[in-house]
Amino acid sequence: MDFVELASGLEFPEGPIAMDDGSVLLTEIARGTLSRVTPDGRVEVVAETGGGPNGAAVGPDGHVWITNNGGFEWDRSGGRLLPAGQARDYTSGSIQRVNIETGAVETVYTECDGAPLKGPNDIVFDASGGFWFSDLGKNREYDRDLGALYYATTDGGHISRAVFPIPGGANGVGLAPNDTHVYVAETPTGRLFGWEIADPGVLASDHAAAGFHSFIANAGGYTLFDSLAVEESGKVCVATIGPGGVTVIDPDTGEVEHVAVGDDPLTTNICFGGSDMQTAYITLSTTGRLISCRWPRPGLRLHYNA
Repeated sequence: MDFVELASGLEFPEGPIAMDDGSVLLTEIARGTLSRVTPDGRVEVVAETGGGPNGAAVGPDGHVWITNNGGFEWDRSGGRLLPAGQARDYTSGSIQRVNIETGAVETVYTECDGAPLKGPNDIVFDASGGFWFSDLGKNREYDRDLGALYYATTDGGHISRAVFPIPGGANGVGLAPNDTHVYVAETPTGRLFGWEIADPGVLASDHAAAGFHSFIANAGGYTLFDSLAVEESGKVCVATIGPGGVTVIDPDTGEVEHVAVGDDPLTTNICFGGSDMQTAYITLSTTGRLISCRWPRPGLRLHYNA
């Protein structure tokens, strides 16, 4: 597989969104921005979000919705950029809405049922206009938070906790074709979980948990899972840390394939775009790069992503 470098010098890029004009929106977590990589490789700041903008998705209102993890401390030694625990000025995580025409940023959610969001990580919209998002939690010197899966509406009036706890933290989140299932990647264990959806924001099981009945597959060996995207076929493509690359999982059979990507051990995100949805955009975060390649199968076109 041949890879093309589209941009470098990014400050821990994540959350890529392939736009129809050929540009790619993405977050720069260490820079605290939503940025745009133009087709000719220029990087433009769209909005200053502050904190730690992580996942991003286009909503039914045409705005970009951000899962903001609240920020990290950073380790810049060894020529690579690595998160180093909860930021000293951290207060909470949040869900933000960004007007990409004006750069205006609005904070929509900071808590659920009185409990603060810890480290919102990834986000995906369903056909009804609501969104699922994951919360990885935050790491501190001697302890860490448990992760969770949430569902919320864009009017700011409803947020619910669908799965808690996800012990290793909830990272990538995605929807199966026709919104039949929601998938979550658990980072330190390298495990993929999945739940059937009964109605928008409602899981089919009354006792949903990250456990035996929701486990789909893992990558094997010492690997960590980050964010994910879904193919048109229903296969789940999980950005993989350790042996940097993408782990492709068939949720029906549990079959696992690893696609090696470059020399960055933190392959953190993947999205699909192009007229045939066979261009994969991949973030290599410790080296600050966005790359692309021709994917062997088309990705699933996301709701509202035009």
